[in-house]
Amino acid sequence: MAKIEPTVASPADTAMPTTVTAAAGYGTPAIVGGTEAAPMTEPRQLDQLSRIEEKAARIEEKFARYEAVLTRAEASLERSAHKVDAAAGTMDFAAIRGEIAALRDRVDATPRAATLFTTAIVTAILTVVLTILVLRFGVPGLMPKLLP
Repeated sequence: MAKIEPTVASPADTAMPTTVTAAAGYGTPAIVGGTEAAPMTEPRQLDQLSRIEEKAARIEEKFARYEAVLTRAEASLERSAHKVDAAAGTMDFAAIRGEIAALRDRVDATPRAATLFTTAIVTAILTVVLTILVLRFGVPGLMPKLLP
């Protein structure tokens, strides 16, 4: 038996009643658009209606399954997002601690005030001594001696 699909047609003009005759042996004619209608007693129509209801039920079941799957996936993504957020916060603190430790090591490696003052005094004394030596003995080939 071939499958009969329902057709979608534009609504009929309700001002003018239309007479529909049923197939031989199945029910009585009905008036469409009027107040009188015969009950649907044709087995093919009832069979088709039951198939449509079964398809609708299967579609609803599929929709419910997909909705459940999507709800579980959403909950899983929400948990993962919280875990990633917590891990990112923890990693930031670890990175900051590492940077602070590296900065502290660099600060500890820099010379302190006493070292800087000692270096400045030694540099000044050596500059004066070398200047006096150059003035007294000169630089061979560049500068004659200026002091007796």
